[in-house]
Amino acid sequence: MKPLLITMGDPTGIGPEIIIQALLAGELSSTRPVIVAGDVAVLAQAARVFHVAARTEAVPGAPLLSHRLHLAGRELAVKNLSQLPVETLLPGRPDLACGRAMLDYIEWGCQACRSGQAAGLVTAPINKAAIHSAGCNFPGHTELLAERCQVEKVVMMLAGARLRVCLVTTHLPLSAVPATLSRAEIEATIRITDQALRDHCGVRTPQLAVLALNPHAGESGLFGDEEERLIVPAIAAARAAGIDASGPHSADTLFHFAARGAYDAVICMYHDQGLIPLKLLHFEDGVNVTLGLPIIRTSVDHGTAYDLVGTGTASSASLVAALRMAEEMAQKSAHLAAES
Repeated sequence: MKPLLITMGDPTGIGPEIIIQALLAGELSSTRPVIVAGDVAVLAQAARVFHVAARTEAVPGAPLLSHRLHLAGRELAVKNLSQLPVETLLPGRPDLACGRAMLDYIEWGCQACRSGQAAGLVTAPINKAAIHSAGCNFPGHTELLAERCQVEKVVMMLAGARLRVCLVTTHLPLSAVPATLSRAEIEATIRITDQALRDHCGVRTPQLAVLALNPHAGESGLFGDEEERLIVPAIAAARAAGIDASGPHSADTLFHFAARGAYDAVICMYHDQGLIPLKLLHFEDGVNVTLGLPIIRTSVDHGTAYDLVGTGTASSASLVAALRMAEEMAQKSAHLAAES
C-alpha cells in the first residue's frame, strides 16, 4: 500500500517535536505506512525533549525511506534529506541550511506523490523567510506545490469534523479584498471545491454555501454592490454547470447552519470570514487542505510556535488530524478510481 508522507517542516520549530509526540502516543499508526521526510538527527534530538532515547538504523536499498528511528518500543520511517548540525541549532533561529532543508523536504515529498509512489503529503509548518533566503520565490507551501504540479489555480480549504471553509482570497489586507474579488475567481473557487469534494472526500453531490462580502448580503446594494455584480453571477454560472451552490448568504447567520451539517463546504470571500468560525470550532484539530492539486496535500493549521520549542507542550492534534484526513482522502480517491 502506498505510504503517506510527512514533511518535518522547520527544524528549529515544533514540527519535529509534534511528529515524535504523535508517534509516542500511537497516533501515527494507520492503515497506510507513514514516512517522514526530514532529518533523523533532528528527530532524535526532539525525542530527548520527551526524555526518550532514540536509536537510528540505516535501511539501504529502500525506495522511499533511508532510516528507521527506534524509540520507546516504536519506530519511525524516515527519508533523511539533510544532515544538519543539531548541536548548533537554536529554537526559532533557522539558518540558510535549515531553509534549504525545508525546501528539500517539500520538493522530495511532492515528487514522490506526483510519481505515484506515495498516496499523499502532510506538511508540518515552515518558516517562510528562511525558505525565501534559500532561493524560494513563493510565499509558502501552497504556491510552491501549485507551481511544481503545474497548476494555475488552487483553493485553500480549512476543515474539521464540523465545518469546511474555502477561501476565494487568502492573505490580503482587508482593504484590498473588494478590488481583488472577481466573478471568475469566485466561480473557479466554487468549481474546484465541488470537484475536490467529489474526487477526494466522497461527497457525490456537494452542497456549497457561498457567502456575501457585505453585511446582510449587501441589502440590495445599500451596503455594497459586490453581491449583485460579482457573487450572484458566479453562483449562477456554477449552477448552470450542475454545481449545487447557493447564496450569497449573510455570514453572520450562515455558519449556524453550516456547523450543523447543512452544507458540505462554505465558500468565503476573505481570510478571516472563514477562519474565525473554523478556529472557534477546530482550534487544535483544524486541517489546511490544498484543493486543485493533482496530489493530496494536507497540513497543520498552525505555525512554527517557536515559543513552545523544547517544552514538549505543543499539541500534535492538528498534525494527527491532517494525517487522518489525508488517509481518508486517499482511501476515497482509490475507491472512486476503482469504480470508474
